[in-house]
Parts: sequence; C-alpha cells; structure tokens
Amino acid sequence: MRLTQGAFSFLPDLTDEQIKLQVDYCISQGWSINIEWTDDPHPRNVYWELWGLPLFDIKDPAAVMYELAECRKANTTGYIKMNGFDASIGTESCVMSFIVQRPTYEPGFYLSRQESSGRMIRYTINSYSTQGKPSGERY
Repeated sequence: MRLTQGAFSFLPDLTDEQIKLQVDYCISQGWSINIEWTDDPHPRNVYWELWGLPLFDIKDPAAVMYELAECRKANTTGYIKMNGFDASIGTESCVMSFIVQRPTYEPGFYLSRQESSGRMIRYTINSYSTQGKPSGERY
C-alpha cells in the first residue's frame, strides 16, 4: 500500500534534485518552508511532528536540503514531508505539501467495524504502524 497524501503522491518518489527544484519554486514564490515527520501517517493525522523551526526568509535551497538531510538521519524509518506556506495575504496558508521520504515498507490501514443501535454501522480507520507502540508510548 502506498500512502497518497499531498502533491505528487501518485508519482514515483522524488529524487533529491527534484525536491530541490520544488524548494527553489517555493523560495521564488516567497513561501516559508517547514519539514515534518511521523511514524503514524493516518489520513486524519494532519499534525505531524515539526522538524526544527519553520524556515522563514530562506533564500538558499541548500539550507532546506541540509535540514532535510538531518531529519532523514534522525528518522530513518518514518515519513517526512515538506510544506510551503504563503503569508502574502496576512495568514499562514499551506499552499504546497509533499512527501519526501517514506519507509521501505508501508504497513497500511485497517477498518474497525462497530455496530450501533438500529442498523447503524460505523467504521474507523486504524494504522497498522501504531499496533507495536500504542498511543503514549511511541515517542
């Protein structure tokens, strides 16, 4: 199963040169960039762990690529994504988000079925990646 969150998620993984080109584009637009990582890529888990501080006013893509390399060293088996934020209208709006690293094996998700009163059935999406380390014990 391949996680499909963010831009480019249906394409093959981006190379470092392709990532650098996207960073160049973000910088040329005046967007701030941040790097986030997680070991639980649940579709509703939109708040991944922030790597360092957001990179405001960066003019050199090498600084972003350095931070990405450091994040990769610390998170060798997790997911890493980059986000671009546009503050030109007075708010921090995410205008670009794409995954730059994924684990070699993506465990996927499963549905939990819960029957309720009447004929109501509810389904919950759960991540296989959290079964080994439950909530509160993962970090």
